[in-house]
Amino acid sequence: MQVQPLAIEGAFVVTPRQFPDDRGVFLESFRGDLLAQHLGHRPDIIQTNVSVSSRGTVRGVHFADIPPGQGKFITVLAGSLIDFIVDLREGSPTFGLVEQVLLDTVKRRAVYLTEGLGHAFCALEDRTTAMYLCTATYNPATEHGIHPLDPEIGLQIPTDVETTLSAKDKAAPTLRAARASGLLPRYADWRAHHASL
Repeated sequence: MQVQPLAIEGAFVVTPRQFPDDRGVFLESFRGDLLAQHLGHRPDIIQTNVSVSSRGTVRGVHFADIPPGQGKFITVLAGSLIDFIVDLREGSPTFGLVEQVLLDTVKRRAVYLTEGLGHAFCALEDRTTAMYLCTATYNPATEHGIHPLDPEIGLQIPTDVETTLSAKDKAAPTLRAARASGLLPRYADWRAHHASL
């Protein structure tokens, strides 16, 4: 398994080694010890979520307050999606940067994003099934969103995809509005939280 850091501090793409044979394929899908070599701590996975999405479904951009935040390890069990990681941390050297990674059942890559980063994806096929390993349980009081189609963020959603959003994501503020209201996490708080893990 190969763990590669992305340009956003705290974001990684994970590429497993696959072992195909006449029965199918085997792979290790998660290795907390290998992630720990890059994070400086082993992520404490305490909740697993699964979403099934039709083609064009966009989920996100979601993030949580720091602390505690919510680290996420996302992989695809069926179908394919474009995964987006957005640096929403005020004061970060890469504030506003978006990384995107294709997650599918061919390369079977995954992404890991630490607490404080924004996350979204766009499903490219019907019944795309994503699995999230999370470092904190869902807490609606500390969870927030940015409108995923905000042009200031500029998620590169394929032009041949007709997007579908939840009512909650449709009502989410723009990045500019969230920033003006003090909703975004602060890079300094992320660094302090990360050092405490």
